[in-house]
Amino acid sequence: MKADFYETLGVQKTADDKELKSAFRKLAMQFHPDRNPGDKACEHKFKEINEAYETLKDPQKRAAYDRFGHAAFENGAGAAHGFAAGGFADIFEDIFGDMMGGRRRSSGGRERGADLRYNMEITLEEAFGGKTAQIRVPASVSCTECSGSGAKPGTSPTTCPMCSGAGRVRATQGFFAIERTCPQCHGRGQTIKDPCPKCAGQGRVTEERSLSVNIPSGIEDGTRIRLANEGEAGLRGGPPGDLYIFLAVKPHEFFQRDGADLYCKVPISMTAAALGGSFEVATLDGTQTRVKVPDGTQNGRQFRLKGKGMPVMRQPAVGDLYIQVAVETPQNLTKRQRELLQEFEEISSTENSPQSSGFFARMKDFFESFGN
Repeated sequence: MKADFYETLGVQKTADDKELKSAFRKLAMQFHPDRNPGDKACEHKFKEINEAYETLKDPQKRAAYDRFGHAAFENGAGAAHGFAAGGFADIFEDIFGDMMGGRRRSSGGRERGADLRYNMEITLEEAFGGKTAQIRVPASVSCTECSGSGAKPGTSPTTCPMCSGAGRVRATQGFFAIERTCPQCHGRGQTIKDPCPKCAGQGRVTEERSLSVNIPSGIEDGTRIRLANEGEAGLRGGPPGDLYIFLAVKPHEFFQRDGADLYCKVPISMTAAALGGSFEVATLDGTQTRVKVPDGTQNGRQFRLKGKGMPVMRQPAVGDLYIQVAVETPQNLTKRQRELLQEFEEISSTENSPQSSGFFARMKDFFESFGN
């Protein structure tokens, strides 16, 4: 004895079309043979689910079933065995289309154009101040001869007789409804008897375009800029894709960037570090700033120049510039220079080099602790 169709789908008799479809989708995903290979029970259940849905989704069949039950479809009176090509195939595509990587074409065989990528390299100075760049991009554009239709001027595409413009044909094999791309129009839904001589029926031609790209001040390495509708032209009048500009900032000779902050390593002489002094550094805003070095400055010390870093994109904030001094040890000493340094070493005390004196004192205590 056949199970009640409403019980098969797990819905009430008052269920509306939305509830029926939702229940069917859920059960179809669970019991589909592709997900349960070799499971005869699931295969049988799947057929029951499909039969129940095929009956209840049709208002006339549902009314007959509600009045007469299964008897309404006995003796050849419209039994819903197997997969109906018109009903289940649409639901099958709706449920499994994304999983199979399917992509529907728009009416008339129009397809959205592909997105394009353009790699652009800019300097740190250009990232600091921003710029308007002109680029040339080879891409497909809509054919002006046929206005993107692909048909010879004076003619127009015709509806494919094989698929009636759907772009897909269906065939029932056993309890499966197989849908495939129409072999005559290749999924376009239309055929072109007289193709445009300029674009050979594609509706687009390849040209090099000149585009203006606005690079905002403070832009960072790796930023992506999207130019809508500047990608490949769509097939046969379809919408164009987008153009993505991927920016790379060239390494700078003096500055390293970390977000909005800049870092610069400046070598200074040993005497400048010991006696103190000052030096000037150029900044990206086109000015020079004097940095004062106090006497006794140690190697690696940083000096912060507030507001001398990178601007923050589309914000009023500005980063800082950090100057790190690298104390340079004298090289290629003359005899006299060596004598003076030796003399300085002889008259030096622990107060002149507190870090090294303290370190070796602690190291000595550490070593002597092993003798206890």
